[in-house]
Amino acid sequence: MVNYEVTVSTGNLAFAATFNNVFIKLVGTDGESKRTWLKGALQFTDGTVSLKYPSLHLNVLHYKQIQTVLWFFLQALRVFEDNHHLGRYSRQMELDQREKDYRWHVYVEGIPHCMKSTDPLSLPCEIRFSFTKTTEFPYTAATGLTELQLKGLADCKKNWTNIDDINRVFCSKQTEISDYVHEHWKEDAFFGYQYLNGVNPMLIRRCSALPDNFAVTDDMVSLHGQGSLRNEMKKGNIFLCDYKRLDGVKANIINLKKQYLMAPLVLLHKTPDDKLMPVAIQLKQTPADDNPIFFPTDSEYDWLMAKIFVRSADFSEHQLNVHLLRTHLLAEVFAVSLLRNVPMVHPLYKLLIPYTRYTLQINYLARSLLISETGVFTQFAASGGEGMMTILKRSLSSMRYSSLCLPDDIAERGVEAVPNFYYRDDGLKLWDIIQRFVQGVLSFYYKNDAEVQKDSELQKWISDIFEHGFLSQASTGIPQSFTTVAELVKFVTMVIFTCSGQHSAVNTGQYDYGSWMPNTPISLQLPPPTTKGKTSKATMLQTFPDVNTTVQGMATMWLLSKQSSDFVPLGQYPEDHFSEKIPCKLIKDFQGELEGLSVVIKARNKKLEVPYTYMDPRELENSVAI
Repeated sequence: MVNYEVTVSTGNLAFAATFNNVFIKLVGTDGESKRTWLKGALQFTDGTVSLKYPSLHLNVLHYKQIQTVLWFFLQALRVFEDNHHLGRYSRQMELDQREKDYRWHVYVEGIPHCMKSTDPLSLPCEIRFSFTKTTEFPYTAATGLTELQLKGLADCKKNWTNIDDINRVFCSKQTEISDYVHEHWKEDAFFGYQYLNGVNPMLIRRCSALPDNFAVTDDMVSLHGQGSLRNEMKKGNIFLCDYKRLDGVKANIINLKKQYLMAPLVLLHKTPDDKLMPVAIQLKQTPADDNPIFFPTDSEYDWLMAKIFVRSADFSEHQLNVHLLRTHLLAEVFAVSLLRNVPMVHPLYKLLIPYTRYTLQINYLARSLLISETGVFTQFAASGGEGMMTILKRSLSSMRYSSLCLPDDIAERGVEAVPNFYYRDDGLKLWDIIQRFVQGVLSFYYKNDAEVQKDSELQKWISDIFEHGFLSQASTGIPQSFTTVAELVKFVTMVIFTCSGQHSAVNTGQYDYGSWMPNTPISLQLPPPTTKGKTSKATMLQTFPDVNTTVQGMATMWLLSKQSSDFVPLGQYPEDHFSEKIPCKLIKDFQGELEGLSVVIKARNKKLEVPYTYMDPRELENSVAI
C-alpha cells in the first residue's frame, strides 16, 4: 500500500485553464482510485490543487493516462509516491509510453533524425504550442506580406530595374539596425563587422597560413601600411572566411531561371584602428583564369559584386549550417532523447524540459513550410532543393563537439583577441553563467563520478543523442557515454546554451541584417564576373533575385525574427519542476546573474553605433521556439 500526493497547477497563459468540471483518477496495473472532483468549475481558473490518496494498492501507476486528459488546459501535474521501489516501476511504465509517443524518424539520410509526426495535432499535447502561440503564429505567417506592404509583389517575377524600387519595398518596415544596414551595406568596414556581430559569427578564424587555393601575395593587397602578409599573420591580424562547404553545390532554378551559388574565400585584415577590413575575395574554390581574385582597389562594381556574391553565400551557410542544423535540428535531438529516455522525476528532465518548449512543433512547421518540396526556402533560395541537403550532410559530417562549446570554439578559431566581437564577449559571459548554474544543480544530485556512470537513464539519453543526432560518427567528438560529473556538466551547459543564447544569436537578427536585400540576397541569377572591368550598376540589378524572390525572403525573415507574445526569457520558469531548497536557490541565483549580465549589455550598447542585443538574457528565449 502506497500514499500518493497529486498536485495540479493551472497555466498562467490566456485560456490555459477551464470552466468545465475536472475530475482525476489514478490508474495502476492492480487497481484504480475513485474518481475525485478537483474543484468547482468557475473557481478552477487559476492556482493549484493538491489531493492526497492514502494507502492505495495500485502497483504500477500510469502517469500518462492522467496527463493526456488534463494537459490541454493545465500547466503542470505531479504525482509523488512515498515508496521508492514502486517508483522505479512507475518510471519504466512512463518511459515505455514515452517511447511510443516520441518515435525517431529519418527525414533524410545523412542529417539528424527528427520526431515522427504527421501534423501538429499528432504531437503529444504537452509539447504543442499554447493557445496563444497556436493562434498567433499562423496569423503572423499568413499576414507577413500584408504587414510589410508587399502583398502585390509576391507574384511578380520581374527583375529589379532600379535601386529606388528596392528602397520603397524596404521602407515598408524598418528596425533601428536594418536602417543602419541600408545606409552602410556597401562599406568595407561594415562588411567585416558582420562576421563578428551579424547573424553568422561562426565562420571567421585567424589565418596563420594562406590555403594553397588562395594565392594572395604581398604585392596584391594593401594592409593599411602595416607591412607584409606574413608579418601581419604572425601578429594575429589576418583572418579567413572559407565557404568550402558550398563548393560544387547544385544551385536552384527559380522562376525557370538558373541561379548561382559561390564558395568564396575572403581574407580580412584588422587595422590599427580596430576595424576588420576585407582585402581579397576569390569567389570559387579552384584557382583559374576565369576565377579572379578581387581587391578593394578594383572598380567600384567589380568589388561590390564580389562582396554581394559573398553575402549571398553567407546566407546559405548561415541558414542551413549555423541556424537550421546547429540550433534547430540539434535542439530537437536533445528534446526527443530527453522525452524518450528520462522520466519526469529525474533531475535532468527537470533541468532541461524548459529548454525544449515549442521546439518539436516549430521544427515540424519548418519542415512543412520552409524546407519541404513546396517550402519557401526550397522554392526561393539559391541553395534550396538538392543543394540544401548536400550542405546539411556536409555540415553534419564536418561538425565537431568543440565547435558547439563556445569557449573551445573561440579558442580553436583563434579569435580570442579580436576587438569589438560582442557575440564572443556576451556569449562567453552567458556560457559561464549557465555553466555555474548547471554545475550547482547537477552536483547536488551527483556526488561523484560513479553516480553518473550508474545512471542508466542518463546514459541512454546521451547514447540516443550520439546515435540519432550525430549518426554514430565518432569523428564528431560527441560523448557516447558520461563517465564524470564534469563531462555531464559541460554537455548540459552546451545543450542549454545552444537552445537559448546560440539560437538567439543566429536567429533574432535575420530581419535586421537581411531585410535590405542587397546586403543578404537569398539567391543570385547571373554568374559572377570572370574578368574585371565589365560590371556595372545594371549588371548588379540584373544579378539580384527577382521581385517575388526578394519579398518572399523578406516576409520569411520577418516571421522568423518576430518575438511571440508568450515569449519566455532565459532563466524564467513558468512551471516549478524543482521542489528542493538548494536547486530552487540556484535558480534564483541564476536569474540574478542573468539580470546582471543584461544590465551590463544594455549599458555597453548605449555607447555603440550598432547595438548588439542578441545575447541579452532579457531579449533571448529559453528555447528554440521560433
